[in-house]
Amino acid sequence: MSSPSPLCAASCSTALRAPPPLLRFRRSSAPVSASVARAAPAVSDDLVLRIAEQLEDSVTSTSPLLDPLRSASALSLLSTPWPTRRSSEAFRFTDISYLRSLPISLPSREPDLALPSSPFSSHVLFSDGILLSSSGAHVSTLADLPPGRARDRAAAALAASAEFAHKDLFYDFNAVGARDVVVVHVPEGVKMADDPIHILFAYTNSGAGSMLMSNPRVLVVAEKAAEVAIVEEHFGAGEEGGCYWANPVAEIIIDEGARVVHSYVQQQSFAAAHTKWTVVKQDTTSKYEFVEVSTGAKLNRHNLHIEQLGPETETELSTLHLTSQNKQIHDLHSRLILDHPRGFSRQLHKCIACGTGNSIFDGNIKVNRYAQQTDAGQETKCLILSPKALVNVKPNLQIIADDVKCTHGAAISGELDPNELFYFQARGINTETATDALLYFFGAHVIKRIPFKPVSEKALVQFKELLASSRQTTDKLHS
Repeated sequence: MSSPSPLCAASCSTALRAPPPLLRFRRSSAPVSASVARAAPAVSDDLVLRIAEQLEDSVTSTSPLLDPLRSASALSLLSTPWPTRRSSEAFRFTDISYLRSLPISLPSREPDLALPSSPFSSHVLFSDGILLSSSGAHVSTLADLPPGRARDRAAAALAASAEFAHKDLFYDFNAVGARDVVVVHVPEGVKMADDPIHILFAYTNSGAGSMLMSNPRVLVVAEKAAEVAIVEEHFGAGEEGGCYWANPVAEIIIDEGARVVHSYVQQQSFAAAHTKWTVVKQDTTSKYEFVEVSTGAKLNRHNLHIEQLGPETETELSTLHLTSQNKQIHDLHSRLILDHPRGFSRQLHKCIACGTGNSIFDGNIKVNRYAQQTDAGQETKCLILSPKALVNVKPNLQIIADDVKCTHGAAISGELDPNELFYFQARGINTETATDALLYFFGAHVIKRIPFKPVSEKALVQFKELLASSRQTTDKLHS
């Protein structure tokens, strides 16, 4: 009989400790325990504290299973300064001052809007971080989970999240402000990768001279030899050009031999801010396949953190960012940690920067001492279509093991391959049409990796429309 996996062991054999007392940002009449008082550092940033206070006051009731995570994040925020390009290396290329341009407001009720339906049988619908509906045999909210294995796994995962060492203030904001958690728990051996769980995130504008902030949270647990597909779609609803701040977190736990297919499409309003965390933990012989298409938001920051926690683990990442609007910022910070032998990973990142857009890619792959016979590859390809567009690329491959096969490459170009253009022209196709076709296929190479046609075809149509509008903007800058 095989031994239980490390990820499963935390929930199956370890007794859950009582959560620490919830830490309040404001001084209250209730006494605070001496241990929490000693641990709490002095407040160092007024803006961070004000946002944390608003988030805390907006959450009237949550599941007690969230208490360890909320307490740890509240304590962390007391000593977390607001990051700037000067003060934080992680934000050296990313200007997030847009988040300070308007006061923050929080949703108080469900919006009265007609929201789209899902073409898939299993689906979840969030609006401004408030869960409106969910359907599916393996989908539930944290508060509604009955006693049993699914609840135990969720409790262990959230308790472990409280110890997450690589987080930033956006992760902590979400932990403090999340009203509930959608839990996708796929039992051992269940195969459902052909029929995805479709999670729709709709966001609206407060319309009151403020930036409406929402903090939806999703937890996915795929048990031993299970297979599941997740499709995330983030989009603006209501008024076109809505100004809001989306701050979602998705955590994915993949047990031994399990497989998760994860598609993520971000099509926010061009006046919105979108700061997202995706945290993945993979056990032995598990497989994680991720495809991202990000085209929306004025400010878009995605932190993608993946840990291989067992041997013979596979990770495949494909991402596309398009900055089609002036002063649009897209930032992907990815971190892949390989700790065990015979791990496999492939990462492809593509971006197109138009107008005065700014695209950032910081990709870190760390192959630690015991990750012998690892096969890891990373590639980034960037197109700059305007003299005023900007791309910052920072591929980082750290290798401590000595028996590995690791490669990485970065290509940044201000023009398309002349040989490819000549191929079209030699067949009677003019330069403009050839350019449009090459740009389209540059992005479609990633988009078509989304395995579900209703999602990929919709993303392709929007990508083509944005390319056409960005070409007009670029032509104006050149003229």
